[in-house]
Amino acid sequence: MSLAPEALVEVRDVSREFASGRGVVHALRDVDLSVEAGRFMAVSGRSGAGKSTLLNVIGGLDRPTTGSVVVDGEEVTALDEAGHVRLRREKVAYIFQSFGLISILSAAENVELPLRLRGTDPDERRDRVLEALELVGLGERARHRPYELSGGEQQRVAIARALVNRPRLLLADEPTGQLDAATGRSIMDLIRSVVEREGVTAIVASHDPMLLEMAHQVVTLRDGSLVAQPVA
Repeated sequence: MSLAPEALVEVRDVSREFASGRGVVHALRDVDLSVEAGRFMAVSGRSGAGKSTLLNVIGGLDRPTTGSVVVDGEEVTALDEAGHVRLRREKVAYIFQSFGLISILSAAENVELPLRLRGTDPDERRDRVLEALELVGLGERARHRPYELSGGEQQRVAIARALVNRPRLLLADEPTGQLDAATGRSIMDLIRSVVEREGVTAIVASHDPMLLEMAHQVVTLRDGSLVAQPVA
């Protein structure tokens, strides 16, 4: 499978089925989409439409039943577990609705974790952590622990942690789901700013129409099927 010019992500004929007590659940049905490098794509749809499954398949957290996924020239669906771990450390980063911060660690220590896992030099770790926190506007809150930060600030720390390894692809699953409307909009503003300033490609799952307007492209899932193609 060849990667389309300038496309960072290619999803081709991807289906994902799960066995259940009632038979088979079709989480994704023959999904095709392409995301250019440096673009912000939003994936919309109701709960259960397949948004999280799509993000997990793209990022290598889940394998499709059929079809293929290519990220930055690598066929994700052909990688073994070690390859998936390397992909997530080097090219793909996640932001979750629940923030996922470790409560006993400071903001800086939470952001530093991915660099420790990669064995990055301590001096470089310090510089990159500060750079990431400054990027999300929290340079002065580096020593604060999560419980000392607002919900919006905690999500900004989570974004800094996702960006500290300088990934090519950022996947965010309902990143504003626990935030009020104003704070949620500021987080989406930040994600779009990161895309435009840092050249990161972002795919964000959200059902909020106001936030979807901020994306460069929008696709919609309904019962696992793609019902709207990306529009520049």
